[in-house]
Amino acid sequence: MRPVRGKRIFAALAAGGLTLAAAACGEAPAENTGSNGGASAAPTYSACMVTDVGGIDDRSFNASAWAGLQAAKAAAPNIDAKNTSSTAEADYEPNLRAYVTQKCNFILAVGGLMGTATGKIAKESPDQQFAIVDAAVPDASNVFPMQFATEQAAFLAGYLAAGYSKTGKVGTFGGLKIPPVTVFMDGFADGVAHFNKVKSKNVQVVGWNKQAQNGTFAESFTAQDKGKSITDTLVAQGADVIMPVAGGTGLGAADVAKGSAGKVAVIWVDTDGCKSAEQYCDTFLTTVVKNITGAVEEAATKGAKGEPLTATPGYLGTLENEGVSLAPYNQFDSKVDPALKAEVDKLKADVIAGTVTVTSANSPKK
Repeated sequence: MRPVRGKRIFAALAAGGLTLAAAACGEAPAENTGSNGGASAAPTYSACMVTDVGGIDDRSFNASAWAGLQAAKAAAPNIDAKNTSSTAEADYEPNLRAYVTQKCNFILAVGGLMGTATGKIAKESPDQQFAIVDAAVPDASNVFPMQFATEQAAFLAGYLAAGYSKTGKVGTFGGLKIPPVTVFMDGFADGVAHFNKVKSKNVQVVGWNKQAQNGTFAESFTAQDKGKSITDTLVAQGADVIMPVAGGTGLGAADVAKGSAGKVAVIWVDTDGCKSAEQYCDTFLTTVVKNITGAVEEAATKGAKGEPLTATPGYLGTLENEGVSLAPYNQFDSKVDPALKAEVDKLKADVIAGTVTVTSANSPKK
């Protein structure tokens, strides 16, 4: 697959909207016709999306995936896009099966938590085209995986956080202890370690120990109060830069930063926080971006053209193909030392060139 068009993510998010109402869970998914709407015309290619428990308005990966389908629809009017939200893991199978019954051409499952359910339904329906974000489904040739080497961009974020910190401590926490979450945390910790190595510093990471694979988790992607409580604890331990990998739960970290009078900064994940959660833009140092929007747009567009979407090799987003990246510094641009910016840029080039290697046992493999 050719590189995803990374620069389109922000425009697609804005166009797709992040506050679209989702269909009620357990009911037959309702059409979202968008700007090309009108239910009277039979769709040429139906692209149907099931969210995980974070919901369509998670300001993160579900919203990014929906923006991708909306962008595909805008680019190819023969695409009809619809979505339904899951509020519990028990909803995954019935929501996916409902779309099989509706004979959707392209059924998209969003999130690593949906891997097992997607595999089961895909094997029941071998002639149906499925796709999934943040997972691969073994022995299911009809499931197109879209995965991301997030540790690469998170490595840059860890280096940046260490260089920006005034306290010498930075923190991270997750929503659930699953590979699509802990891969961010691995990269972040390694970026801090790399900074310490080249600068002879001792910036500490609280909230995650890569070697032990132990850390702090909210056990939710929606509990903003829990995210606030965890962030308060990390700040009390001395951290002044926090990276929540927790969907909507992470907005609790932004709340803490908002009330800190500039003493705490947040590194957001998945989509540029200044686009997806604008009211917190003044708290976001940067974002570790996964170009889910671009990957989904391209997959749906290819499917609509009749091009094959094969399980192997699928899609892996990297720094090189702009599938992962750091967002602009936005309101922090004048606060980040120019020398640190240059070091981060050089580090990105070194990772792409292979002169600096970033590894994580939680990273998807090609």
